[in-house]
Amino acid sequence: MLPTLIICAYLIGSISAAIIVCKILNLPDPRTQGSNNPGATNVLRIGGKKAAAIVLIADGLKGVAPVLVANYLGFSLLDVSLVALAAFLGHVYPVFFGFKGGKGVATFLGALFALNYLAGLGFALTWVFVAKVLKISSLSALIATLLAPLYFYLITNELEATYVIGIICLWIFYTHRSNIQRMLSGEEGKIKS
Repeated sequence: MLPTLIICAYLIGSISAAIIVCKILNLPDPRTQGSNNPGATNVLRIGGKKAAAIVLIADGLKGVAPVLVANYLGFSLLDVSLVALAAFLGHVYPVFFGFKGGKGVATFLGALFALNYLAGLGFALTWVFVAKVLKISSLSALIATLLAPLYFYLITNELEATYVIGIICLWIFYTHRSNIQRMLSGEEGKIKS
């Protein structure tokens, strides 16, 4: 049962909200505009707040749905965290879109909320605080990501599941490597008020 759920989570994660929303709204393909990333931040650049909000919610739900199903079926927190990892990997490496997906933050956040809403809330509040102070979306995401395993472990006291959360967080740093290079060179864009 768990392998089937992991495969389903990966396939759900593989549905690219950014590409679908842009197509429906007659916007350019996000893989060819802006940062060329099919995620909410790039859709914000090319299509505005409404389109970006739809993508953000849809990407978050890709993490929420499989984790809630796994919780409902009574799997252990470790098994549920593996389902979250599968949904995240589907978003980053979508089978339906040539294995070229987004950076995974929204899908991870959705999964984290479904795994433990307090850890998800800690992530979200950290992102908001850093974004308000430093005005850089990617840096906000990376700082929240860095703290997510700590929040998760302090709340759940589940070390093995925290390892899985840590793997996802390391992967998010990997998907943000171009953002990190731009931050180091002072070229990363700021959040517009």
